[in-house]
Amino acid sequence: MFERFRKPFTPDTDYAQADLQLRGARDRATAGDWTAAPHLLHATGRDWELRSRRLAVLGIAAGHAPHWVHAWEAAMPGDPTVAILRADGLNELAGQARGGASARNTGPEQFREFHRLSALAAAAGQRAAELNPEDPYPWVIRMGAMLAHGHEHQDDFRAALGEAVARDPYHFEAHLTAVTFLCQKWYGSHEQMFAAARGPAAAAPAGASVVMLPLLAHFEYALREFGFETRAESLAAKMEYFHRPEVIQEISWCAAKWRAAGEPRLIARGVTLRHWLALANYLAGHDRAGTRTLLAHVGSYLGSTAAYGYFWMRQAEGFQAVSTWVR
Repeated sequence: MFERFRKPFTPDTDYAQADLQLRGARDRATAGDWTAAPHLLHATGRDWELRSRRLAVLGIAAGHAPHWVHAWEAAMPGDPTVAILRADGLNELAGQARGGASARNTGPEQFREFHRLSALAAAAGQRAAELNPEDPYPWVIRMGAMLAHGHEHQDDFRAALGEAVARDPYHFEAHLTAVTFLCQKWYGSHEQMFAAARGPAAAAPAGASVVMLPLLAHFEYALREFGFETRAESLAAKMEYFHRPEVIQEISWCAAKWRAAGEPRLIARGVTLRHWLALANYLAGHDRAGTRTLLAHVGSYLGSTAAYGYFWMRQAEGFQAVSTWVR
């Protein structure tokens, strides 16, 4: 299983990562068999974390190639899941319009389009929430749309977060969006961000994905404090931060609690969380053997793991660096 560490490999950047059922359903839907998507979601049931991740990946496809969603709605007028996909598709297009650069490196036209599409996503997300009253994910879409005008929507954001966690207290996507919204580079502070990460991590049961959110908070902190504009050029300073004993201790605590209920699954957020832990260990120079096992589980699946982009200009470069470290 360690063969990929002995020869060059090409990272698999499909957003579905290890969820092969999701890949198949999305590919069939975009090729014309739209029924594959509702069949997949029906089989997912009330596994809110898995459902949200599958909706997110389908939402990306809906944003860039909406023809299959049009066909679904024509065949099933008023289907509530279509409303989620339309809203998420708009959020995807808004994010693409803005891009991933810092504010000073983002042009006014990018911001205008980001704001326009985010407003449309917010309205569509509200409709999706009304049509899907038990599902937490439409509220996550609403939260994501507020990134465009966060200073004006602090109370609305907290209300949407409350609605999401009322339906699923440890909903990973909801708490992930809260950590993002409340980080210093968006609309909060380091203190608010760490509180948003550590609160659910401490309260959640063993094995819950939110247990790993403090790792993201440390990535965000290092990005902001040690070379926000320079990224890879400041990698040494960022690594020095991760070598602090208290940071290593928290990384170990998160990993232990995450694994305490058994080996976490690969689908849903399992691949992303393994990447987070592998990256944190690499930056801290900690648990090389355990990191080798993590990446053996991950294989070539990268998807989009934004945290690598906090330390390298391209995600694949980070994945390759961590993979090389464990050889």
